Amino acid sequence: QVQLVESGGGLVQAGGSLRLSCAASGRTFSNYAMGWFRQAPGKERDFVAGIRQSGGSTYYADSVKGRFTISRDNAKNTVSLQMNSLKPEDTAVYYCAATYFSGTTDARHYDYWGQGTQVTVSS
Repeated sequence: QVQLVESGGGLVQAGGSLRLSCAASGRTFSNYAMGWFRQAPGKERDFVAGIRQSGGSTYYADSVKGRFTISRDNAKNTVSLQMNSLKPEDTAVYYCAATYFSGTTDARHYDYWGQGTQVTVSS
């Protein structure tokens, strides 16, 4: 089992920044690729960003490329999502997730999920 706890959400104006963090405990963190997903009301859960086990490779949804940056610290068992130039359409609950399948953007391949943190971007 891997337990994931997100933090750092909140309310921000359009154009602002937020940094989300996810703390992992349980099994060996460095064995898992990590991802961030988001879900807006009435919509499906969408992939946002992912990072491979070593942290050497990252991948993003087109909608956030150039604005969001995912990173991880395997010594501290954490993964972060730096979000810049936020837009109202970024408003959603953001989830941290873990998978053995490096490079996947499919939520069905992620085995462990956090409880989510709300991000609200006002116009």
